[in-house]
Amino acid sequence: MSFTDPAIAATFDRTPEPARTGLLRLRDLIFDVAQGLPDIGRVEEVLRWGQPSYITPDKKAATPLRLGTHKSASFAIFAHCQSNVIANYATRFPGWDRLDGNRAVLFDRPDQIEPFRLRSLIEDALTYHLR
Repeated sequence: MSFTDPAIAATFDRTPEPARTGLLRLRDLIFDVAQGLPDIGRVEEVLRWGQPSYITPDKKAATPLRLGTHKSASFAIFAHCQSNVIANYATRFPGWDRLDGNRAVLFDRPDQIEPFRLRSLIEDALTYHLR
């Protein structure tokens, strides 16, 4: 999927490998999951805290997801720490992934991205306010 905002494209371009590859895979997964959720409206990619963030501005269905590097890992997918998105994910898949509390799922390499599990996390975040 192409970028509509050059600032977001530049953010990905500045990210070192292998984190860039991993973040782009997560980005593709977010948009792929969103296509199967017509009730959430459109997903918009914006910059928040210097990181790509994914929101549903029309229906306000989602709690934001962000993608970026992490001090304890190469890269991560972040959910709002006051939501229960990461906690629910950890309950469904205990011990499968390295987590940063209620904030993020951490990755060191792109091959650690497991689409089946992460699809559930992404869907929970994108439909958070519809539940």
